[in-house]
Amino acid sequence: MKAALFSALEKALSDNSICAVVTDTGNGQQTLIRDGEAVGDLVLVPDQLKQVNKMMGRDLSGPITDTTLFVRVYGPSPRMVIVGAVHIAQALAPMAQLAGFDVTVIDPREGFVKAGRLSDVTTVAEWPDDAMDALAPDKRTAVVTLTHDPKLDDPALAAALRSPAFYIGSLGSTQTHAKRLQRLKDDGFSDADVARIHGPVGLDIKAKTPSEIAVAILGQVVAIRRQENA
Repeated sequence: MKAALFSALEKALSDNSICAVVTDTGNGQQTLIRDGEAVGDLVLVPDQLKQVNKMMGRDLSGPITDTTLFVRVYGPSPRMVIVGAVHIAQALAPMAQLAGFDVTVIDPREGFVKAGRLSDVTTVAEWPDDAMDALAPDKRTAVVTLTHDPKLDDPALAAALRSPAFYIGSLGSTQTHAKRLQRLKDDGFSDADVARIHGPVGLDIKAKTPSEIAVAILGQVVAIRRQENA
């Protein structure tokens, strides 16, 4: 790898940006693609660049079919922010980690955090509005609220709606969700804004137990992420 390309890769990684190094395995030429710009001596045609961008969106490395090009995607892991150190969170957090997410659980109730099986998960014992400001959800972030408590869920949802988070979900019945949406609209969010919230959260797999509900939530998060990057 040439010095200029290596420097560009180092800069992208230090900025937590997603990028890709494309190598022609036939002649060794390389280029780095980041934010639509290329650095390197390998020139890609539009169709090849489209394939690279699609692979970056999916966080998938590999060859481009019918070419000698290999794409190595670099970038930060997707994130999942869970509000509420409840039983579902104790199942969801390790499942999400196995799926490649960096997970943070927010709950100002230290007793819930300490009692939960979250020793291998980053926890933040702060009110969700403060914690969400610090975490700054981006387009690679999923936000899931699980407390059923408007004092905790609503501020987190409001912060998520003001962000480009690719997924927002909230636990609760259909009736609870309708009341939640009305509170958010009363606070100034539009119908289009609140439509971003998946509620009741998770795929409809008739889940009953905390672990089953966690599976339903993670399945929906992954489906939405892959759908948006298709």
